[in-house]
Amino acid sequence: MWTKRATKLDKLKTSVKIAMVGKYTGLSDSYLSVIKALLHASVAMERKLVVEWVPSCDLEDSSAKETPEAHKKAWKLLKGADGVLVPGGFGDRGVQGKILAAKYARENNVPYLGICLGMQIAVIEFARSVMKLRGANSTEFDPATTSPCVIFMPEGSKTQMGATMRLGSRRTYFHVSGCKSAKLYANASSVDERHRHRYEVNPDMVPDFERAGLQFVGKDESGKRMGIIELPSHKFFIGAQFHPEFKSRPGKPSPLFLGLIAAASGQLEPLLQRSNPTTKACPMSKVPKLKLYPTGPVNNPLNSLVNGLYLSLINWEG
Repeated sequence: MWTKRATKLDKLKTSVKIAMVGKYTGLSDSYLSVIKALLHASVAMERKLVVEWVPSCDLEDSSAKETPEAHKKAWKLLKGADGVLVPGGFGDRGVQGKILAAKYARENNVPYLGICLGMQIAVIEFARSVMKLRGANSTEFDPATTSPCVIFMPEGSKTQMGATMRLGSRRTYFHVSGCKSAKLYANASSVDERHRHRYEVNPDMVPDFERAGLQFVGKDESGKRMGIIELPSHKFFIGAQFHPEFKSRPGKPSPLFLGLIAAASGQLEPLLQRSNPTTKACPMSKVPKLKLYPTGPVNNPLNSLVNGLYLSLINWEG
């Protein structure tokens, strides 16, 4: 089975470029689970993965003056990508660059997937650009913001960082029937995914966001904690507060990563029209319906492309 998968990967010719916008782009292992999830999805959609590493700091306006060549290169990589992914992270370094990346994807109908902080970034950008809340921010980056669209979770301690995160598998319920996310999850009513965060979308601002056109399609059991966002008018603009990459596996790619790759390669609509997109997209899968559960690691080196160079991924478990 693994030999067949490796052979299939080696034979892929048509590439799909995904811009990975983050602050640890010089150390790719920082995003290893994300890379593997992209690889699982790209193989399922029969595309050769090309990851373009875009340092978020280099997208910022200050970079144009301080490091103009790096600034020019970063924007060239972003604009040349078929899709944009902003992964999770902490801290304010490079945040403005991530916001600019989300804005570029939203305004230019480029497929976008935001994970954890990447979802919060999309919310902040929408508040600033669409809702005209110029000072909108997360209290993580600006505790005094007048438009706190992302806030510290109320049950957490603001002084003690240890043991204050929302961790582990949590259930997210779909609240918008027919949304892209629900279709990617085989029209499930809910999904269990793994979380790791201290901050969340401010529930008091959700009605304003929804009136402006941003949909919160996935929420927790209380309906007050936002799990998934979508822009329905966009080709593919999705943010998830959880980390879907942690449950991706070869032959069972993460539905949201599968959607990103499908949208970036012009295959989203056929995928969404299938009754069970995740399993049918990968002919090697033996799973009759979508189930998300962990499997053990598999030692198998497989090749992908990162900025045009082959990357050997060991322990391709997801």
